[in-house]
Amino acid sequence: MIGALQKLLQTLFLRVEGLFNAAFGDRINPFYHLGAITFFLFWIIGGSGLYLYVFFETGVAEAYSSVVALSTRQWWLGGILRSIHRYASDAMVLTMVLHMLRYFAFNLYHGFRWFSWITGVLLIWMVYASGINGYMLPWDQLAQYVTVASFEWLDWLPLFSGSLMRNFLYTDHVGARFFTLLSFLHLGLPLVVLMVMWIHVQRVPKARTTPPQPIVIGLLASLLVLALVAPVYSQGGPVDLAHAITSVELDWFYMAVFPLLSQWPLGRVWALVVGASVLVALLPWWPPKLRRSAAPQHQVLVQGEQGAQGARSTIAVRADETILDAGLRHGLALPYECRNGACGLCLCTVEQGSFEHRPYQKSALSDADRASGKALMCCAVPKGDMAIEVAGFTGAEARQQQIHTATVTALQRLAPDVMRVVLQLPPGQRLAYVAGQYINILLEDGQRRAFSFANRPGASDDIELHVRLVPGGRFTTHVFEAMRVGDVLRFEGPLGQFTLRDGSQPILFVAGATGFAPIKSIVEDAFARGVQRPMRLYWGVRQPGDLYQIDLCRQWQREHGNFEVIPVVSDAQPGDGWTGRTGLVHQAMLHDHPDLSGHEVYLCGSVRMVETAVPEFVAQGLDENFCFSDAFVTTAHAAPPAQSA
Repeated sequence: MIGALQKLLQTLFLRVEGLFNAAFGDRINPFYHLGAITFFLFWIIGGSGLYLYVFFETGVAEAYSSVVALSTRQWWLGGILRSIHRYASDAMVLTMVLHMLRYFAFNLYHGFRWFSWITGVLLIWMVYASGINGYMLPWDQLAQYVTVASFEWLDWLPLFSGSLMRNFLYTDHVGARFFTLLSFLHLGLPLVVLMVMWIHVQRVPKARTTPPQPIVIGLLASLLVLALVAPVYSQGGPVDLAHAITSVELDWFYMAVFPLLSQWPLGRVWALVVGASVLVALLPWWPPKLRRSAAPQHQVLVQGEQGAQGARSTIAVRADETILDAGLRHGLALPYECRNGACGLCLCTVEQGSFEHRPYQKSALSDADRASGKALMCCAVPKGDMAIEVAGFTGAEARQQQIHTATVTALQRLAPDVMRVVLQLPPGQRLAYVAGQYINILLEDGQRRAFSFANRPGASDDIELHVRLVPGGRFTTHVFEAMRVGDVLRFEGPLGQFTLRDGSQPILFVAGATGFAPIKSIVEDAFARGVQRPMRLYWGVRQPGDLYQIDLCRQWQREHGNFEVIPVVSDAQPGDGWTGRTGLVHQAMLHDHPDLSGHEVYLCGSVRMVETAVPEFVAQGLDENFCFSDAFVTTAHAAPPAQSA
């Protein structure tokens, strides 16, 4: 029963998350940041609540009028903040429930995760208590309904035995001391909630408590629009205990159980709420095991590519723990982003051992990659001792990616839609990178645009980028229309694992358009290091004018006997005078090399190009272990390049 429900929920989550990934990219998919969004909503609720409390009168006679004054005389701020306070509270319930439901769907609550699960259940009920208490303070008809129903429900407990409801027989029975107690609870409960939230994330390695900036902006904008389109007002007049409330508009996020209080015996409602809470809280121990033993820990050897000396570390992985979580808990600098099987950055090669692979997006790990021994560290749970290989792993401890600043020192049009951008770091600074890596340019709102190094390491302290104009592209349009020498850019990096491997096989480079940039860096670095392996570059573009540095490639060909360039044009026109190769660049390479066994292939271009070419390369004899690709997304919300080997 539980397994079938989990399978259904997994399917629903994966499909919805896939749609969000297609629309926004995995980096800002809200389903991968539900916990961080909940934290951010808490700060919105707290900030708006503090402002409202400044103008709120805690006296029974003054409470209603002070709230009405906030919504009418201060509609431009107090009214808007009151609405934002309400809608953010509803959203917090929604994100918490979705967060918990997702963990249930993907079975992420057993073993050592019991602590986070239990504190999560506790948090939900504390948030409910705080929210319901908040509905009592405006002292309108909704507050009367919520207060009377809540205390009548509490009075069923033997602890109170009807003593609470005596305070609500007449209006004058509710004194200032009682109302001050309600106000104090609404201040004290959120502080306890914050403390439990902090405790809740302590056992989650590298837990994020702040969502990406685009999500922050989107949340604030959505709450503001809701506050303006559907402002929140008090319901009816002030509390009048002499008249029973017969009709109110309920907030179903907080008050779904309240209609049962008038339809069911109160004891049955208690049984439903307490019973459901206990069942949910005990899920980490269900189904019960006939024989319990200490949960085994497995040893996982994490090493860099080809067992690079020093790039190795052994970590202990707890039962039901993923390799990524264990690595982050041990402080290893492992590549990752979404932590939910969507971005593909935590790809590894399993050299030894068996594991369980949790559900993931097919775009992050193809069936062919999985069949060849690849896995996503964020989804792989060891069943025994393992050894894995992680591209780019150096054995270093995890650290936050350093943010650099650089000045634009040169802008040169290499083609009508390609700009050479040269960046210079501050005096005395030098960036250590490997040929083929990239940097993320940071925009003002925190979004990133990825560009590969186009110059080889050590040639100079400058950074050379090749920026292709993307119609409607936010950053690329700025480069071509507004960027000037002297502008300052912020970036993070170096990043990526699209780098030349040591070996003896002949090398085939396949570049699409500005995919030439990282290959230029790799080739120049290979020349500087004296690499003598045969290298052949197939450079594919639409029109001959897009071969913006073909003369440089031909110079390499003249000066280095182990290098050859083959330009390929896919859309040559009669007036172009093109007499070279035509068609798709990867097909030109396949035509020249019907048997790719014994070769290394480095492919850089669009996602569509990479997804089309790689299976054809493998079908023509290429060993998957010697196929390295760097796919880039040319959209207004471009994600970092997705490296795969």
